[in-house]
Amino acid sequence: MPYAVELGVRLGPAAAGQVRGELDWAPRLCTAGGVLHGGALMSLADAVGAVCAFLNLPEGAATSTVESSTHFFRAVRGGTVSALATPLHVGRSFVTVQTELHGEQGRLVGRTTQTQAVRQQG
Repeated sequence: MPYAVELGVRLGPAAAGQVRGELDWAPRLCTAGGVLHGGALMSLADAVGAVCAFLNLPEGAATSTVESSTHFFRAVRGGTVSALATPLHVGRSFVTVQTELHGEQGRLVGRTTQTQAVRQQG
């Protein structure tokens, strides 16, 4: 995902049951107050969640996000945010994934639930 790479998202271990990723705080990704922008956090969750959905697809299928909801619980003013995505539902038409975002002290920063369409190729 070129956008995720440009943003600085790094993927960690990835399997159908869970996918991990990270994003470092950086001034270029912040609001005027030095807080990591919510859009950057949502992008991290979307990228890691999309990989999780992809790993749960049938052979030859593709996916795209059709719905995403994020709840923010605290600001990120430094360090690295880690993401953990797990599937909530794997069906023939949709895959729903939940991604939790944690700051460096392990505190929950946000939670995203997204639905990915299963698109059959060909």
